[in-house]
Amino acid sequence: MTKAFASTGDLAPKTVSFPQIGEGLYAFTADGDPNTGVIIGDDGVMVIDAQATPLMARQVIARVRQVTDKPIRYVVLTHYHAVRVLGASAYGAEQIIASDTCRAMIHERGREDWDSEYGRFPRLFQGADGIPGLTWPSLTFGTSLTLHLGNRRVELRHLGRAHTAGDIVAWVPDAGVMFSGDIVEYHSACYCGDGHFKDWPSTLDTIAGFDPIALVPGRGDAVVGSDRVQEAIALTRDFLTATYRPVAAVAARGGSLNEAFAACRAHCDPKFSDFAIYEHCLPFNVTRAYDEALGIDTPRIWTAERDRDMWARLQG
Repeated sequence: MTKAFASTGDLAPKTVSFPQIGEGLYAFTADGDPNTGVIIGDDGVMVIDAQATPLMARQVIARVRQVTDKPIRYVVLTHYHAVRVLGASAYGAEQIIASDTCRAMIHERGREDWDSEYGRFPRLFQGADGIPGLTWPSLTFGTSLTLHLGNRRVELRHLGRAHTAGDIVAWVPDAGVMFSGDIVEYHSACYCGDGHFKDWPSTLDTIAGFDPIALVPGRGDAVVGSDRVQEAIALTRDFLTATYRPVAAVAARGGSLNEAFAACRAHCDPKFSDFAIYEHCLPFNVTRAYDEALGIDTPRIWTAERDRDMWARLQG
């Protein structure tokens, strides 16, 4: 295992794609880096997840302007993580929308998460000096909110705890398209450091119940066709189960975090080592799974110092 911390050595640029996955629906993807969704309606545009900095958000805006000159009216934050939200100011949107829980988590741990994520994965924060501060939603909701872009209806839903406690999805019923945020990944590791392993599968079940014909995951290629959508959901479920079960077994017998890490690696490496950001996520995933198996329901806040301490402990 490499001794370099997390993804500080991951500096290679990624190839950006902007496929159309439905009428007026696009996915901004970049080889396993965080995705952004774009929904174009009659009278405006909605962006799903903002990227990490205004500089990086402007790459999304440039792609949007290749296909429409309609105003960007809404930026939707599927959850609070810095790589998803800190570029929001670049869009000049009328509203920045998130769940009530997401906003509460920004209050509780937004600054700590920002410092932690920047230290872990600096390449994802190009132009970090242009971030004006924490991104605060201007409109929040509990479980559902329906918005209209002219005749196009977009349903924002909190379906349950998963990647974080405050995750939401965007559902476009006229096209049968779902934007899942990091609840679903495709050939990319799930980041579970702030997750809820026991709740996440039922949230996946709810997404599957919509029977999407296309889905934009948090990372990885957009998937088109019901079979590929179900494949993405199944891969995500398998990743979660394969991570949690060996860790929980070690925790149940009183084993150490290092033993849990070794058990998880032995089980997951053969299946998932070629997934994007697998090595980056693994120590955070094991640590959170270990905590949850010990009955810690609310994920502990990650800080830059805690990241370093955890990493050093796992090298022992």
